[in-house]
Amino acid sequence: MIIRHNEQTVEPPAEVLLMNQLDTLVRTVQETAHYVNSHLASHAGSGAGTNPSGEDQINADIWADQLFYDELSSLESVGSYASEERETATDCGEGYTIAIDPLDGSSNLASNNSVGTIIGVYDAELPATGREMVASMMVLYGPYTTMTVARENKDIVQEYLLQDGFSERWGEFTIPRQATVVGLAGKTGERSEKLNAFAQELEREMKLRYGGATVADLAQVLEYGGLFGYPATESYPDGKLRVHFESAPLAYLVESIGAASSDGTQSLLDVDPDTMHARTPTYLGNRELIERLEAALAE
Repeated sequence: MIIRHNEQTVEPPAEVLLMNQLDTLVRTVQETAHYVNSHLASHAGSGAGTNPSGEDQINADIWADQLFYDELSSLESVGSYASEERETATDCGEGYTIAIDPLDGSSNLASNNSVGTIIGVYDAELPATGREMVASMMVLYGPYTTMTVARENKDIVQEYLLQDGFSERWGEFTIPRQATVVGLAGKTGERSEKLNAFAQELEREMKLRYGGATVADLAQVLEYGGLFGYPATESYPDGKLRVHFESAPLAYLVESIGAASSDGTQSLLDVDPDTMHARTPTYLGNRELIERLEAALAE
C-alpha cells in the first residue's frame, strides 16, 4: 500500500505495514483451513512414507502441506516456507518465515478424531528462538472448526469460527484461572520418576484429558484450565514435539493470554534450536501449574 500526497509517494509506517501483512496472512490461512476442512476426508487414506523427523506420513499430510505451501508461498510478505513435512525450508523471496505443521495429529484421522494446523510466523531465518515470532495461529478441525490467532500488533488473542466458507469473530481467547484438566503424554515406564510423581499428584486434583493430537489436547486445557505436556521419554529423549513447528508457536499463543510454557526449566520461547527439526520437551498451561512443574523437576 502506498499513500499518495501532493504527487509524492510516502511509505506507510512500519506498524501499518505489519498490520496489513499479518491481516493478509491470517485471511489466507483462514481460507485455506476452510478448504482443508471441506476436503480432508478425501485424503485420509493410506500411508505415504516418513517425514524428515522419521515419523509416518499419510496422504493427508502431503496434501495439506502442498495446499498451504501453494497459498502462503505466493504472498509478498512470505520469504520462506518451512514445514514439518519438508527436510529444508523453501526460499520464497523477501519476507517472513512460515513454520507450519500442516496437519497436526494426522494419525487421529484413522479413528475420525480431531486434528489441527499450527503456524508460527518468524521474522528471522530458521533455526531461531520463539522470540523472533510476530504471530502464531492454531486451527482445530473438530465437530466445528476454530482458528486462534496471536499477533505482535494486537493486545488480545482472537478466536474465529470457520463455517460455510466464512470466518466469524467468535471472541477473545482466554484461559480459566481454575485448572481442571491434565494431559501428559508418554508411557509411565518411559518417563522420569520426578515427572511420574508430579503427574500422580495432578491426577488426584484434576480430570485426565489426552487424545493424541497436540492442538486438540491444548484446546482442552485452554477451555477448562490445566496442563498439557509432552515430556522427554526413553523413546523421545529430547521430547517429541518440534520447536519451530509446534512448541514455540503454541507457546507464543499461550503466553499471549497470560498462561505459561516450559521445557521443564525455561519458557519454550527461549529454547534455542540448532536445527530446523529440533525437538524439545513441551509443557503448556496455567502459570501456577507450570511453576509447580518446574519446581517438581528441579527437586
